[in-house]
Amino acid sequence: MTAAAAAVAARLSAPGAPFAVEDGVYVDGPRTLREFVEATWAYGDRPFLYSEDGVLGYREFFDAACGLARLLVDTYGLRPGDRAVVAMRNHPEWQIAFWAAQLAGLVAVPLNAWWTEEEFAYALDDCRPRVLLVDGERVGRVRSWARAHRVPGIVFQGGQGGQGGQGGQGGQGGDGEDEGEGVDGFRAYVRDTDSLLGPPFVDVLPEHDATLMYTSGTTGRPKGAVATHLAQAGAAMNPRYYAAASALGRGTIPGQGAAPVSLTTFPFFHVAAFTSFYSVMAAGGSLVLMRKWDAARALELIREHGVTHYAGVPTTALQLLDLAERTGDPLSTLVMFNTGGAAAPAEIVARLTARYGERIEPRNGYGLTETCGGVLANFGAEYRRWPGSVGRPTPATEVRVDRPDADGVGELLLRGQALIRGYWGDEAATREAFTEDGWFRTGDLAHVRDGRVTVVDRLKDMVIRGGENVYCVEVEAALRAHPDVADAAVLGVPHPVLGEEVAAVVRLRTGATVTADGLRAHVGGRLAAFKVPARVVLRESELPRNPTGKILKRELRAELTAG
Repeated sequence: MTAAAAAVAARLSAPGAPFAVEDGVYVDGPRTLREFVEATWAYGDRPFLYSEDGVLGYREFFDAACGLARLLVDTYGLRPGDRAVVAMRNHPEWQIAFWAAQLAGLVAVPLNAWWTEEEFAYALDDCRPRVLLVDGERVGRVRSWARAHRVPGIVFQGGQGGQGGQGGQGGQGGDGEDEGEGVDGFRAYVRDTDSLLGPPFVDVLPEHDATLMYTSGTTGRPKGAVATHLAQAGAAMNPRYYAAASALGRGTIPGQGAAPVSLTTFPFFHVAAFTSFYSVMAAGGSLVLMRKWDAARALELIREHGVTHYAGVPTTALQLLDLAERTGDPLSTLVMFNTGGAAAPAEIVARLTARYGERIEPRNGYGLTETCGGVLANFGAEYRRWPGSVGRPTPATEVRVDRPDADGVGELLLRGQALIRGYWGDEAATREAFTEDGWFRTGDLAHVRDGRVTVVDRLKDMVIRGGENVYCVEVEAALRAHPDVADAAVLGVPHPVLGEEVAAVVRLRTGATVTADGLRAHVGGRLAAFKVPARVVLRESELPRNPTGKILKRELRAELTAG
């Protein structure tokens, strides 16, 4: 660890400091998400959410969440431990529904809004919720399951572009049913903001379950990762720590200055979004929402709202930078450019620095559904110097590398406050994921040098070619360094002699002239011969990705091995 980084860490996490840790837990942090969200009431009329439906202030948001929580407890009869599914786009009502579940002591189950009816049914069968909180676009995908299992639901009108769930027409998702309790047990959401009543009287304890979040399922059926309130409270403290460390690194005082205004483009159901909105809520900042990603609209929103922080997957980040460069947009209000959800190409920090100098601080990091968000981060001067690293752990996170090879590369193991307690209804998967002394097996290959963690590949995605380990991330970085390459994925395909061979699927930029052989020569000039893809497939269409930006390599592998 550099002397400067060590000094910052000591200043923030020493005994008595704001981020001191005892027995693996932040001493001065909240213990439950109910405690965390109750503190936001003090921000009063400050804007919390900007959306197509207008502005929602903190006080109105909190009162609405309390009103929905009372409805869930008093009318629906839900009790602590019951599951409440939240399935919506990034609407203000998503935040109201999620935090209402926390205030009522329920287990919030944020489901992937882009799932099909079959995928929803799988998760609903698995978690067995007692209520469905959905927008109008999702109603048709869960209605059959709800009818079959007699589970009631609340439809939030925001899903149909209405008036933010105010209880107007179309509360049943625009399918012609009447408002209120329908034949399938769905009713329209009517916002209750009675500030005198507060949240329901229920006990919410640190050891109680707070969330059940499904893994992305890029390699198989998703698993339900269960986190306690104490774990999620730790996850809410982690971005606050990095914000403070960032401020000290810039020579400023943490907590001073204007509150952040964040264009958060992660879908709320994804764990990367939690890191973002926890950070904003803790500081009394604002979230600027987009119904769907559009780089031109993003630039408009940045100018319109004076956005200071951008947060999104690398794919959208690069699209934003491309358009800003083409149009000459100075991104004058931005001070932070944060990527997550997938590995960040080194070109992001290089392009930011080349065009904007050090005015916009780059940040990336590392987190999983199983860590409730980011537990490692790389930012500022260290990110510019070591762009391939995912940074350093929080004070409440321990890191080690299991069975390192000669280069120090082994499986990354994590332990700390923000880790899940296990997988819902799957003891075998839980035992496989955790060591006996509580370390979580990430499935990622990494090395640690000077306290900085660098992830080199997924354990299962690593190609073993004739006994040699080929890290796909390294080859992808070499391919993306070619100016004609817009995107690239490297994977292993079967080989009768070597066991596996390296293959690459590449999408070229418009007007590119490079050939497959040219790309192989380009990689060969940077990496050892055994790492050069034996097969390079060029394609015009986008590479298949899940909604959070991760490339679906199983689909590419099926295409390459077909026939």
